[in-house]
Amino acid sequence: MSASKPASFTPYFTEEAAGQVRAAFLAAGQAEGYASVSELIEAATLREVRRLARKYNQSKTWDPAPPGSLRPGQRRREEQR
Repeated sequence: MSASKPASFTPYFTEEAAGQVRAAFLAAGQAEGYASVSELIEAATLREVRRLARKYNQSKTWDPAPPGSLRPGQRRREEQR
């Protein structure tokens, strides 16, 4: 996990996806060097952030978005279509 103080934010997973994350961590987390499932999720998320930066931000790191800039909670069902 990042050395700095963790930010407060929670990803949401379906039951099926959460089960897969737990299973992957239990099966391979230690072999891959992950100390916690949070560390695995952080690493995977940051890989995707770097991919998005390459595609949409000329490979530059993004300007940080401050806490409170995201709408809280999950999207409503009609927004997910």
